Amino acid sequence: MARIYPFRALRYDPSRVHMEDVVTQPYDKITPAMQQHYYDASPYNLVRVILGKHEPDDSERDNVYTRAARYLKQWRNDHVLAEESEPAIYGYSQTYKVPHTEETRERRGFIALGHLYDYVDKVVYRHEQTFPKHKSDRMSLFKATRTYCEQIYMLYSDPAFTAEKLIFGGTGKGGEKTAPADLSITDEYGVVHRVWKLTDPNLINLILTAMADKKLIIADGHHRYETSVAYAKERSAQLKLPLNQPADEDERLAPSQLPAPPFPEAAMMMTFVNMDAPGITILPTHRVVHGLQDFSGEAFAAKAAEFFDVTRLAEVDLNILKPLEGVAFIAATAAGSYLFKAKPDAVAAALGGISPRQAKLDVVQLHLVVLDRLLGLNQETITKLGNVRYIREADEALGQVKSGEADVAFLIKPITLDQLRDISLSGDVMPQKSTDFYPKLLSGLAIYALD
Repeated sequence: MARIYPFRALRYDPSRVHMEDVVTQPYDKITPAMQQHYYDASPYNLVRVILGKHEPDDSERDNVYTRAARYLKQWRNDHVLAEESEPAIYGYSQTYKVPHTEETRERRGFIALGHLYDYVDKVVYRHEQTFPKHKSDRMSLFKATRTYCEQIYMLYSDPAFTAEKLIFGGTGKGGEKTAPADLSITDEYGVVHRVWKLTDPNLINLILTAMADKKLIIADGHHRYETSVAYAKERSAQLKLPLNQPADEDERLAPSQLPAPPFPEAAMMMTFVNMDAPGITILPTHRVVHGLQDFSGEAFAAKAAEFFDVTRLAEVDLNILKPLEGVAFIAATAAGSYLFKAKPDAVAAALGGISPRQAKLDVVQLHLVVLDRLLGLNQETITKLGNVRYIREADEALGQVKSGEADVAFLIKPITLDQLRDISLSGDVMPQKSTDFYPKLLSGLAIYALD
């Protein structure tokens, strides 16, 4: 069962800081330019904790992780960060314009602690691959700070909109009136983030009970989640406490009591979003390849014809992909751009060991047929050489080809929510960065301190 807990969050004091100056995008979306902007915005900006600057004289005693811990301790001592007086969960909405359109959407969910489960427990499911380097960095940060400053983005399914009705009122489908938010922030992308603090024990228990039978799918935060599970197991062994609680634990609580993790590291901060509600947007993540020896766009297109119907394009327009059924993507090279439409029989033969669910995905065929088979770039090679970039904006990807920074850009369609659900719940995984959920969850709205 999915165990969810309220918590006494650390939160910035709006009377001490300007909130827009201290919150950030998730650490793995922060470019060097964004990092510097955050540093300049405020001495209390959370970037100093989640993605601090490395210094030339870093040592075992003074480094990016120890500095992060010192910042948090100082901010708490100065009451810039203050702990809530009672446990709560937090309603969370994001109102945004879908990129490259005039459509406005609202995504709703709630922030709480989620119990940490192994994937084998079949409560939490992943949808993409992870890599050790990213996890070791997050583990060092967690151990130094003993604080979760960022949320995992979790999806669940509830066609009845139970949690939304309890938190926001009305039908739960969005658009109905709610009480004024306790906090409203507009980020650098124009996204409006609103937070409502909920402390009524009876209401919280109703929400937690409604979530108990849900399966959870990680949308964003695979590396942080897997790092946290490893940390929880380590602490479980040290404390000689079981990671998983007895099944009847919640049944022993009085209605006015609230459940808590068996020990602090057994849970982490998450935002839970209903897949059946409106407001979820998944953008494509395009692939840009550089560093290929003696690459010829024309020769590559001719070679690809074994597996794809290849059509030369007079100009690149992503809109041509939208109505196409089956796998299709655009390959842009200095010699010209091409539309690739998969030949099902030829591709099926090349993907003989792949599950049918995975084999139907554009991103899987791109990686296993095009990158691996045609260009000789398997995942091990990509990880070692770093010659594949993952880029949201098509114009940026095309610009790198035009400038000579890259040999070829592959522009793809986004994964659908149904595809993600089917892949995840079946136990399959997609290549790294197969999805780009928009907008990102802001870091700094709430913080979970283990001590």
